[in-house]
Amino acid sequence: MADASSKARRTARAKPPAPDEPAGRPGLADSRIGQRHLSLRDQVLAELRRRIVDAHYRPGERLTEERLAEDFGVSRNPVREALRVVEAEGFVEVQPRRGAVVATPAEDAMRDMFAVRALLEPLAARVAAERATDEDLAGLRTLLDQARAATEDGDLARVAELNTALHSRVFELSGNRWLVQFSVAMYRHVHWVFRLGAEARAGHSWEEHVRLVEALEAHDGDAAELAAVEHVRAAQTAAIDGASDAVAVAAAGGRTGRAARH
Repeated sequence: MADASSKARRTARAKPPAPDEPAGRPGLADSRIGQRHLSLRDQVLAELRRRIVDAHYRPGERLTEERLAEDFGVSRNPVREALRVVEAEGFVEVQPRRGAVVATPAEDAMRDMFAVRALLEPLAARVAAERATDEDLAGLRTLLDQARAATEDGDLARVAELNTALHSRVFELSGNRWLVQFSVAMYRHVHWVFRLGAEARAGHSWEEHVRLVEALEAHDGDAAELAAVEHVRAAQTAAIDGASDAVAVAAAGGRTGRAARH
């Protein structure tokens, strides 16, 4: 049985702040900038980044300063600054005679991302298996139930949100601040890649998450680590093999449709 100090540490473990903004649905009416306690540039940046990773702005789509300023209800200056940041992050590229366009995830960049995931996620799963409380595990089950419902409904945006939420929660349950901090920036790109391929990947991903959560519920660190390894490997195979098809669907506006059920 864990001693009192160990139990207290688990109970007192605080959630880190969310990476940027809540992953709500994109929409102009509820996305006007200037009402929150952040600098204007940071608000524009968070909203621009969110719309890209949620596939509201799709690969290859032009992002002119004028268009974004109108979308967000701001001047062009904070838009220009935000575009520089998302370009540096790899979400946007500047093309000759076209200007800024939403980038297409490159295979080498995805391989680099999955190499880091393959290190961080199994470690987080192993430690979370040792530290998660019954309340923590019940929360993961709730996320699984919501993800199953979203998958059956074909709500791919919601599936992607819940995918990120579950993985982020496992990192939080590890109680390791460094794992959490490293995961935040990475999961912007994980969410983006997953969202573009969510139609083909959703059902498989849910089944893999079930195996991970079952291992966590058993407090079996070895099984949790293995479940995470297999999940990352399957996600990489799907992302690399299906990258061109997924991007083509997203670029064509294929953001609806039934999610795959397996």
